Amino acid sequence: MWNAAVDGRGLSFHLAGINNQNFIMQDEETGSWWQQVTGESTFGPLKGRKLEQVMHDELTFSEWKLEQPRGRVLRPDDGSKWKEFSLDWEEKTGKLRVVTEVEPGDVLEPRAIILGLKVGGEAKAYPLSAVEKQSPVLDRVGEAPVVIVMGDDRKSVRAFEAVADGQPLELFAKPGSSPLRLVDTSTGSEWDFTGKAVSGKHSGRSLKKVPILKDYWFDWKLYNPGTQVYGFAAR
Repeated sequence: MWNAAVDGRGLSFHLAGINNQNFIMQDEETGSWWQQVTGESTFGPLKGRKLEQVMHDELTFSEWKLEQPRGRVLRPDDGSKWKEFSLDWEEKTGKLRVVTEVEPGDVLEPRAIILGLKVGGEAKAYPLSAVEKQSPVLDRVGEAPVVIVMGDDRKSVRAFEAVADGQPLELFAKPGSSPLRLVDTSTGSEWDFTGKAVSGKHSGRSLKKVPILKDYWFDWKLYNPGTQVYGFAAR
């Protein structure tokens, strides 16, 4: 998700094409083309400029609705010329060939679903299957301690910097808790799925969110060539 403005000038975007199954957007003000996954302009007067990333979540609608009961929903335009194009998008694109370098012995299949994190210029991919089995996942991206956690619906996922008062946190899921609670082993503080401490020493504080992208491995690897993969040694 990106801020649709450059140098304070709002831009209006529309779909211009597909590059390796990733949207190419064109702004109507300058005609520049932008890569969806990176937010970078690849062609036109604004080539080389990057949009500012906006914090976003990977949530199901039901989870979002619980947290935002008065939230507003963008209604699809039933008359859109792209409606037919977007029908069965995942099924249709899943049959297409991907353009990426797949090395012999690569750790993941090209279409493996990963959760991608970038912190301080470092990138790391977390296989969704691993997070489903191990949530919460405590790890480091570069030098930053992080925690990745799945919600009660086992579909929604968030990532946070696992730090409070400048100290790394050791967090585990409180057994039998519903809704989900993470417990800090050093203080006994409990944190909810939004990253807010609801009890204990840190009560009222919130963990810093880390942008997380649910993506295909081939796509993440293409735009993050130096990425590490959770559970596998760096190559």
